[in-house]
Amino acid sequence: MTEIRKPYISGHFEPTTEERTATGLTVHGSLPPELNGRYFRNGHNPRPGVTPSHWFKGAGMLHGVRLADGHAEWYRNRWVRTPYLDGVPFTGTELEVSAAATNIIFHGGRYLALQEANLPWEVTAELDTVGAYDFGGTLTSAMTAHPKVDPATGELHFFSYSPFPPFLTYYVVDAAGTVIRSTVIDGAGPSLMHDFGLTRDHVVFLDSPVVFDHAEPSGIPYRWHDGIPLRIGLLPRAGGAPTWFEFDDPAVILHVGNAFTDERGRVVLRAPKFDRSSWESSWKWWTGAPGYAPTPNIGATHHQWILDPATGKVTEESLDDLVTEFPAINDDYTGSTNRYSYAVGFPGAGLDSYHTVKFDHRTGQRQLFGHGDGRMPGEAVFVPAAGGSREDDGYLLTIVSDLRADASQLLVLSASDLTAGPIATVELPQRVPAGIHGSWIDDEN
Repeated sequence: MTEIRKPYISGHFEPTTEERTATGLTVHGSLPPELNGRYFRNGHNPRPGVTPSHWFKGAGMLHGVRLADGHAEWYRNRWVRTPYLDGVPFTGTELEVSAAATNIIFHGGRYLALQEANLPWEVTAELDTVGAYDFGGTLTSAMTAHPKVDPATGELHFFSYSPFPPFLTYYVVDAAGTVIRSTVIDGAGPSLMHDFGLTRDHVVFLDSPVVFDHAEPSGIPYRWHDGIPLRIGLLPRAGGAPTWFEFDDPAVILHVGNAFTDERGRVVLRAPKFDRSSWESSWKWWTGAPGYAPTPNIGATHHQWILDPATGKVTEESLDDLVTEFPAINDDYTGSTNRYSYAVGFPGAGLDSYHTVKFDHRTGQRQLFGHGDGRMPGEAVFVPAAGGSREDDGYLLTIVSDLRADASQLLVLSASDLTAGPIATVELPQRVPAGIHGSWIDDEN
């Protein structure tokens, strides 16, 4: 009998089997001279012979490209060597046994690989594993894989969620890396809370119909429950209790594009939206259940939610009908009104291949860059251009998996004009499996 491989370890997601280092990478086009730093990306890459029960349970592997002075100096890939990687006996806490496979950030002088059910794991600038990191003993719960940096203060904002009380705890870490605030948030439920929003005045929390369910067999113990609405909580950053807004249309928001306060004092949240059908179709792919969808995302579309703290009124609007995920913005606009956002466009709803998408929220228009047959881009990371004055003056960095060529490239696209095609293409020494999230870490950080 022919073995049917799970979708999350097949095709674009086929794990690589070795760690490699390559120097002097070939560059087509010209790398912008201000790109001096490291592009790091995280993703699930189980050991050979290991088939996790859920996409999210694969061991973490980091991929990095070092750019400097118009050259691509090196590529490295390394597993994050946590106890989870080999399943070896471990005497530490459960919080330390992390796949560390979702994101990687740099804050307070440390590179941190993140997975939301556990503590961060620190790695070096060359991607070697240092160990679990708890902010000097001040973090005693898990940390979300989607922290936000306040551009005005340099503070890192994040949360911890749990299936057991307290369900939600909010943290603030100063620019030097010290926890300066820890607050239990009232009113949250035991829901899967992957991301959140941050405005200048509020922290925006997401309570969804996907809640803790010990009967879920995949090892990720959450499942959609009818009758539970989408709830969005606004916590004043100045202090006070959260206000929870309930929406009639049940939905899941996995990733947030941005949140901000508009000129009328209303909080606007933009994000891809999963309804029940698109969530459950995607979950089948993530678990490899019978009848799974052809792609990891089978229907999330770009929406915005508007919440008025003064009146309690809530509204929801569809912004575009493309199937998209992995929203990104110019991070200098985190918490402020922004005109542009970027995303990965999935096949479906008019697209027959993967695209990088740019949304113009002022005009309602979009730009598309098609990557071609057999090619899948990752999340687009925005890097500001030197001397830029406009919001979209910058570059988008993404790693592309090319199945036909069994290869990968790091693309540098113009954030102001996707239709111009790549400014530069860096050839990588192996095909990099499609992954999750990453960061550009400038040498000046």
